[in-house]
Amino acid sequence: MHTDWLSYLESRGAHIAEGRVADFGAPSRELEASRDGTVIADLSRYGLLRVTGDDAQPFLHGQLSSDVRALTPRQAQHSSYNTAKGRMLTTFLLWQRSEGYDLQLAAELTEPIRQRLSLFILRAKVRIEDASDACVRLGVSGPGARRLLAPVFGRLPEAELEVVHTGDATLIGLDAQRFELVTLPDQAAALWESLERHVQPVGTPCWEWLQIRAGIPLITPATQDQFVPQMANLDAIGGISFRKGCYPGQEIVARTHYLGKVKRRLYRVHLDGSAAPAPGDELYSPDAGEQSSGVVVNAAPAPGGGYDALAVIQVASAEAGEVHWKTPDGPRLEFLPLPYQVPR
Repeated sequence: MHTDWLSYLESRGAHIAEGRVADFGAPSRELEASRDGTVIADLSRYGLLRVTGDDAQPFLHGQLSSDVRALTPRQAQHSSYNTAKGRMLTTFLLWQRSEGYDLQLAAELTEPIRQRLSLFILRAKVRIEDASDACVRLGVSGPGARRLLAPVFGRLPEAELEVVHTGDATLIGLDAQRFELVTLPDQAAALWESLERHVQPVGTPCWEWLQIRAGIPLITPATQDQFVPQMANLDAIGGISFRKGCYPGQEIVARTHYLGKVKRRLYRVHLDGSAAPAPGDELYSPDAGEQSSGVVVNAAPAPGGGYDALAVIQVASAEAGEVHWKTPDGPRLEFLPLPYQVPR
């Protein structure tokens, strides 16, 4: 997180923990506002890689699971970067800029993924840099989001993942009520203050809960190298192209799509109680006995108490409807609907 931006957020009442905004002094009220109202959040929880150079497009097209060649300045993509065995090392939100591409991912993976991608540049005219502090990213969500943003941007995204560029700012329509704003650090404070007057500022856990409600997985160190993209529903959110050429893990991903049945899928679940689930926690169900039947991918406090999570779970176990956290007789999960259709 940019130090000047961090200091500014603190001056606006933010409580900072581990380089992220924990809250603005009222965690419970902020969660309720995230569910029912319109909110604004700092998105420094994510890192940003910027890929530039004459060969940036073919380079990324040959490394990522999405169809980078189909990307335009007006459309963002979900994507993943996989091992040769088709297991995800990270998930991305990817969009195009006039000078290249921005890849948003978990902040703690920014430098490891930059180093790994850089190994494959070879003679290509490509530069990969950590641009996390080169811009400020804000999230606005809620029924009043469009009305709030219209005077600032003029034209708004009309479709999911549509992108609007206005001067030095970028606006990404994540869905009908959620937007990501990307702006320069010296413009961020004025933008924040113009929006903050009309919405509830919220901490990082609130935005993480909104991402969970939207069914958008975020790979972190605890879940790296565990799932092929279909297990995390990337095929349901447009993060996989089955018509492009080779990329790391492409053979496994394609074989799973054309020849096999995905035996694990991403589900949205709720867990009562005060104990917090964490990415990487194992799940159990009676049909699997002592063997784990799933893994928590992301989790966040839920409005009204307890925790909501995204978890990759054996389809058979999920359909049986009985899955427990951490141990075979641990707390039972409640399954919640996802906002999109999952391929069968």
